[in-house]
Amino acid sequence: MATNNRSKKANNIAPWIDVLAITAWGVLMLKYWLTSKLYLLIHPDYFWLAISGGVALLIIGCIKGGQLWQQRRRPPVVNNQEHITVFPPGWGSSLFLAAAIIGFLITPKPFSSQTALNRGVTELVSTTRAQPQSFRATVRPEDRSLVDWVRTLNVYPEPDAYTGQKVRVQGFVIYPPDVTEEYLFLARFVLTCCAADAYPIGLPVQLSGSIKEYPPDTWLEIEGEMTTQNIAQTRQLTIKASSVKKISQPKNPYSY
Repeated sequence: MATNNRSKKANNIAPWIDVLAITAWGVLMLKYWLTSKLYLLIHPDYFWLAISGGVALLIIGCIKGGQLWQQRRRPPVVNNQEHITVFPPGWGSSLFLAAAIIGFLITPKPFSSQTALNRGVTELVSTTRAQPQSFRATVRPEDRSLVDWVRTLNVYPEPDAYTGQKVRVQGFVIYPPDVTEEYLFLARFVLTCCAADAYPIGLPVQLSGSIKEYPPDTWLEIEGEMTTQNIAQTRQLTIKASSVKKISQPKNPYSY
């Protein structure tokens, strides 16, 4: 008898757990949108999917909750059929709800320099995924972003062709292995769809002062001109910095 009572209680609670899980995920998606955290998770082109999904989940949760509330006033339906399940009722929805709660407690953060190193810093300049969708040769060198410079190099990879051109770019600091203390790498992560497929791109920077002023993950705006340097036994297009300014991390730290 006690077992049957516990089973009935579990069956009564399980639908409410479903409602809580669905509603919680709808609220979480809209919260990420309103707090600009969606920029850290997906490409802006897909924001509408997350927003519409969040609204749809909220509507479904409200409708389902209203139906359950009305059913409380009706006499219970007796079902003499026994169902054998591997997991207790509401087990899957409980996991779904727990994941949403974790999402509320943990704030998404942008990828760090260590993530860039783990994903292959040696391919920062030559990554083939940074191929341009369109190439505009008329853009002034000083108006190119860090991603634009890497894409330009992929089109025409001869570093000497850009020597002396002005540059002004923003990114975060990376210190790759096997690079002397004279240099740091300025990098950005590029998203094509979501954070799972983000990959790093960047360029080496030659500094005249000490690099100890700029710890990893520091965001910098660097102005200078392009030169060609031998770094790690490779000729690379390098920014010779004339001005280095620390900046705040952008609201949207990724490029596309």
